[in-house]
Amino acid sequence: MVRLEFSAVLAYEVMAPGCDFIFNIQAAYTPRQLVMHESLGLSQPVATSSYTDPATQSRFLRLHAEPGNFTLSYTAVVDLVHYEAQPGSLPELSPLALPGEVLPYLYPSRYCQSDRLLALANSQFGHLPLGYGRARAICDWVQQHVSFQGNTSNSTTSAIDTLIERVGVCRDFAHLMIALCRAASLPARMASGMDYGADPALGPPDFHAYVEVYLGDRWYLFDPSGTAIPMGFVRFATGRDAADIAFATIFGSVRAAQPQVHIEAVPNSMGQLVLPQHVNYALSTDGP
Repeated sequence: MVRLEFSAVLAYEVMAPGCDFIFNIQAAYTPRQLVMHESLGLSQPVATSSYTDPATQSRFLRLHAEPGNFTLSYTAVVDLVHYEAQPGSLPELSPLALPGEVLPYLYPSRYCQSDRLLALANSQFGHLPLGYGRARAICDWVQQHVSFQGNTSNSTTSAIDTLIERVGVCRDFAHLMIALCRAASLPARMASGMDYGADPALGPPDFHAYVEVYLGDRWYLFDPSGTAIPMGFVRFATGRDAADIAFATIFGSVRAAQPQVHIEAVPNSMGQLVLPQHVNYALSTDGP
């Protein structure tokens, strides 16, 4: 069991007449991601309302901030009890056999235009044996053909843009892998959260976007950017693409500062410090 402690601070200058926010930076409650402690701080005395999506466990926090400085701070301690599986044991399911709630993740979406990548997916991955290995091959292909480079994309950059430009940040890698998976009939979704183990040379710590692919009977973790350690991913939200899982959706005018985030491994309930590491088996924080 891995125990991670993390914090996030979001700071804004809110313009008149104020601004509505929907935040999604709280750790999801799942049977394998246990929130042991959490604390939310707001710099203005504002009313909040919360909603948890029953399908994804994504947690939405809604509030209205008045003009002036507004800061949200969130800290949590999370235990990750990963489900582990041997890659060779994980089959693909046909669309007819998939659970109904998985079907939306086969379709094209705003940033993942899988319908435009059918020929590429078939030529590169159509000949491979069905199963986990195909998802891994797509992940590796994206990592090999796209370079990680900050400030090379924006909120409109799609999977097609990344395929053409061959540079991007974590969300761009994730969009391209998801689009190629769906084009190969593999259900894939985007996850947002915190990552452990990123190289400081890549820039200041930030939120992370990664991929989950449905194989067998659950969603498994993949990191096409290759910048962090999947065993150390804390999940906030999942969705079809970045449009569904923004850490802050803003209805009004603000000036935003760079998010301040920090994560570290701490001793678990047995007093053991378990550091996330790269492994050669499949990992999931989904399901029982």
